[in-house]
Amino acid sequence: MKAVSLKQVQLEGGFWGERQAINRDVTLPTVYEQSKVTGRLDAWKLDWKPGAGDKPHYFWDSDAAKWIEAAAYSLATHPDPQLEQQVDEVVDLIEKAQQPDGYLNIYFTAVEPENRWVNLRDWHELYCAGHLIEAAVAYYEATGKRQLLDIMTRYVDYIDSIFGAGDGKKRGYPGHPEIELALVRLAHATGEKRYFELSQFFVDERGQQPHYYDLEARARGQEPGAFWARDYRYNQSHVPIREQSEMVGHSVRACYLYAGATDIAIETGDEALAAALRRLWDNMAGKQMYITGGLGQITVNEGFTFDYDLPNETAYAETCASIALVFWAQRMFHLDPDSRYTDVMERALYNGLLVGLSLDGTHFFYANPLSTYPHVNPYNYWATILDGPVHYQRSEWFSCACCPPNIARLLASLGQYFYSEAGDTVYTHLYGQSSAQVRPGGQAVTIEQQTYYPWDGTVQLRISAEQSAKFRLALRIPGWSKGATIQVNGEAVAMNIVKGYAMIEREWQPGDTVTLTLPMPVERIMSHPKVRQNVGCVALQRGPLIYCLEAVDNGADLAQVVIPREAQLSASFEPDLLGGAVTITGTAQRSAPAYWSDDLYQPATAMQTQAFTFKAVPYCFWSNREPGEMRVWIRES
Repeated sequence: MKAVSLKQVQLEGGFWGERQAINRDVTLPTVYEQSKVTGRLDAWKLDWKPGAGDKPHYFWDSDAAKWIEAAAYSLATHPDPQLEQQVDEVVDLIEKAQQPDGYLNIYFTAVEPENRWVNLRDWHELYCAGHLIEAAVAYYEATGKRQLLDIMTRYVDYIDSIFGAGDGKKRGYPGHPEIELALVRLAHATGEKRYFELSQFFVDERGQQPHYYDLEARARGQEPGAFWARDYRYNQSHVPIREQSEMVGHSVRACYLYAGATDIAIETGDEALAAALRRLWDNMAGKQMYITGGLGQITVNEGFTFDYDLPNETAYAETCASIALVFWAQRMFHLDPDSRYTDVMERALYNGLLVGLSLDGTHFFYANPLSTYPHVNPYNYWATILDGPVHYQRSEWFSCACCPPNIARLLASLGQYFYSEAGDTVYTHLYGQSSAQVRPGGQAVTIEQQTYYPWDGTVQLRISAEQSAKFRLALRIPGWSKGATIQVNGEAVAMNIVKGYAMIEREWQPGDTVTLTLPMPVERIMSHPKVRQNVGCVALQRGPLIYCLEAVDNGADLAQVVIPREAQLSASFEPDLLGGAVTITGTAQRSAPAYWSDDLYQPATAMQTQAFTFKAVPYCFWSNREPGEMRVWIRES
């Protein structure tokens, strides 16, 4: 099983094609300029001196790396000499920054060279290396240029000489996982088995006793118990991965780690590892994931709390966590082909990812609450109360700027999440205006999608080939879809659904068309009764999109809005709203202005309400007009 590469999938026009164009024309240049202005790119010159401004941070390397990776994906589908020159200039700086022994890190070369590899738990040397590896592989695959790839193979050869199970090597592993999945990519790109084995070591060694982070803390003269996060659940090293069953700790760390571990399970056939990953997935998707595909309920650890705890106003749901979830979901499908993984992938893409970027491509969300109210900021609560903006809004940039380039790299690489191939089967995961070149059973076939998805549930797929081709086309039937139908050349075919995919096996003729119809009624969604924050509330969903109320459409005090259970809900496309979007309207009730006195409390009486017509917009588009309240979970009567 493998993904169809982004070079083979063209997204032109339509929902995702338009967002890729904005990413290419606006977001990538924005990330580049912000990285330059804030010193992230010039830091590779290693000329920082004590007392100077723009002191490098120990994860700045990763910001530049993710921009390079995003640029590489864009260049793979849309060549741009100016963008390529910008990347080459940064790569030249990176090459000059590499030390004679192969080591490569801005902070621990320019600021604290004496502390190389001293604190894997808290510092980000291996994490930064991972992102640089991914950038190197992506740029090599996009352009054929080896400069950055050669830089990183030298660095990884050095890392391999330091870490491992061999005599004299450190038995350490990254406090912030990422290098695990990157090393697998590097092994595939170079054919060097040692890189895969190093990834396997990092995964297998994690959480073993004696605990490496205890040993290195004592070597620094510190007590392990002084760790600010209190225990190693924060970085998923509390027990070995094969013994883990619940999602704990930092959500981005978790998903990057498990994505890399899934790569290893796929290639080795390690069933104990695969079983652990399935347990972890089930806990995440069944008990700790927001309806938006967001992960991480709390700010303090940027991560998980406990089962069925899903607060809305203070939800962290970091944009990077939804991005990491997409990476993990795709890999879990390749491990165990089942739509339960790609359904989550779609949910995270349309809701958890896209909400992180403004429609014009210039502003970003780091945290993504499901309800906002004046003075409540899930990212920096106290600063907001004291001196921040009244309403939570997207930002131009962040001091910790992991999310903006991460958004850019996923949007630029989105084509590689549309299809997978296994033998003579082509799996279609995502729907959108596109053209893909696939090779089921070695036969050259083009699949063109014509659709207005996600606004409309009709998807037409046209099969093109030089001659007839026998293969199996597997179409994902989304979990939200009821009553899906399929026609081939205008004639209905029986739905042979296997693990969420409709299997159509036939001798395809050039010009054959498949019409998939996915009804898209407005759905009221309830959460599990144990999710105490949502008791008595519903969320609105249509197709893959989750909807929300905004004050700009519905007035303030959205917590007072109640949708009667019998209310009729309708959906309509508004071409002039939010760049063109389907909205949901219906009749709701809210407290009448005269219902309450000035007293804070009063004896309970029958609530006096007034009817009004509410409007709900896609959650991913909120905060693109004017600041104000927002709410996903709405009271129901």
